[in-house]
Amino acid sequence: MPDVLPLDRRRLMALVASGAAATMLPGCATMTAASPRQTVWTFDRLADIGGIETRVEGAPGLIDSPFGRAVQFDGVDDALFIDQHPLAGAETFTFEALFRPDGGAFEQRWFHLAEEAPADQPPSQTRFLFEIRVVQDRWYLDAFTRGPGYNHTLIFPERLHPCGQWFHVAQTFDGVLYRAYVDGVLQGEHPVPFKPQGPGRASVGCRINRVNYFKGAVRQARFTHAALPPERFTRS
Repeated sequence: MPDVLPLDRRRLMALVASGAAATMLPGCATMTAASPRQTVWTFDRLADIGGIETRVEGAPGLIDSPFGRAVQFDGVDDALFIDQHPLAGAETFTFEALFRPDGGAFEQRWFHLAEEAPADQPPSQTRFLFEIRVVQDRWYLDAFTRGPGYNHTLIFPERLHPCGQWFHVAQTFDGVLYRAYVDGVLQGEHPVPFKPQGPGRASVGCRINRVNYFKGAVRQARFTHAALPPERFTRS
């Protein structure tokens, strides 16, 4: 697999200053009584993420990044599957990730949180997704959530970003508005009648049904049971 691509120094400094590159404790961190529940997944290994054993498919590899080790995916058949839905039960939420898209196919569904239905019921379609669309050497964000009574995409073809650089992305819900951000900059928002999702599992590097594989790298994700403002993104 190729070496890590160079990161623009000004963007790196901005990420560090904003806290997007902050190092956080792995696993589930329940803070003080006044703080929301948070789970952090750091992708610095393959065998387990956040203390949860992974199922590895393809041959994802570990690389060095400006923020520490990260997992690189080839866009063909590399993926990690994790038996946890960290936002299950959340009435409001913040779903963040630090990643580097490296071009590849137009549609890439690279981080999927899926509710699982009981064995005696039809498969659940309730989910969160981080996706990108790649246009030549640039990409734009697609954030998606679906559940009973809601089904909404926040997608912004006019907001293009360069491939080969590290970005922080986030989607949030504050009880009324569903929002998406890139590097702390609001991409768009829309009211959504969101309802909490049930327990389930996650895939990283592809959609959970093994399509739309991701070409790039993922360093970290954080899941908060509250809507955080951008100035609190990716801080412990």
